[in-house]
Amino acid sequence: MPVISSGLLMYKFDKERVLKVFLVHPGGPFWKSKDIGAWGIPKGEVNDGEKELFDTAKREFYEETGINPPHEKEKYVYLDKTKLKSGKIVHAWTFEGDWAGLLMCRSFVEMEFKGKKIKFPEVDKAGFFNIEKAKEKINPAQFKFIENLVSVIGK
Repeated sequence: MPVISSGLLMYKFDKERVLKVFLVHPGGPFWKSKDIGAWGIPKGEVNDGEKELFDTAKREFYEETGINPPHEKEKYVYLDKTKLKSGKIVHAWTFEGDWAGLLMCRSFVEMEFKGKKIKFPEVDKAGFFNIEKAKEKINPAQFKFIENLVSVIGK
């Protein structure tokens, strides 16, 4: 049975009305020097006791960024699901929002690396990108969410 995750794609329009999407870069030694195709939406696996994938998406967004997403469900649009190379299925919703630029990751990963136990933030960078730049940076399987966002908002 595949692992199920869910996440949120935040978007905004800049002063020139250019659509920009919010992406995060994974932390840790494996991802340190990777950029192209390494970014994605804040997402994570469903915890025991969570009944709604949507609740998981909001929790993970907050844990990975420190940004509180809107509480009102009507502010979100479901974008579909996609299958990653790993076999993981990711569901995504989108909402319009903004970010002040301070990343406050509240979730950490602990692993052994080169014989030592290390702990690092799940996300080490984040930012808004125009669609062209986002297509370059995002995990290719997740670009579907951006395409669906463009279709939903008509830009």
